[in-house]
Amino acid sequence: MTRPGADLALLLLAGFRTLADRAHIALEEQGYADVRPIHDFALRAIMAGADTPSELSRSLSVSRQAAAKTVAVLEERGLLRREADPRDGRRLRLRVTERGLGMMKTGEGVFDDLRRQWEQQSGAAQVATLEAALRELVGENAISIDAKNWSARDVDDS
Repeated sequence: MTRPGADLALLLLAGFRTLADRAHIALEEQGYADVRPIHDFALRAIMAGADTPSELSRSLSVSRQAAAKTVAVLEERGLLRREADPRDGRRLRLRVTERGLGMMKTGEGVFDDLRRQWEQQSGAAQVATLEAALRELVGENAISIDAKNWSARDVDDS
């Protein structure tokens, strides 16, 4: 029996939410309370060159207001700082702090652990098959948060 397409979308969303929620709990246990997926996306975009709030808003495909709020939260939590631009002292550049880098490294380890849990639960071959199928369906670089304009709507279907 064929299932509705919306079921697939909901399963994919539930998979993301399950991983994100478990990662949130693990990061909180390791000293990174109140970290959300958007925070990691933002830090990665900043490291990839989106080092002003305007550039960050374009990179994350969010409003300037949303980017500014994210920057304020990240700065308040010690995950990033603003520095004077060495070429133009009037401009401030966003820089990921050591704490931010530590959170990202810890998060990568958490996701590696979560993947291993899924492999233990469903089998490594099943997880690899799922990952390969998703890559085939959406493309190898369909969503690359290290690149500008990483949202799925910006992907070229060719």
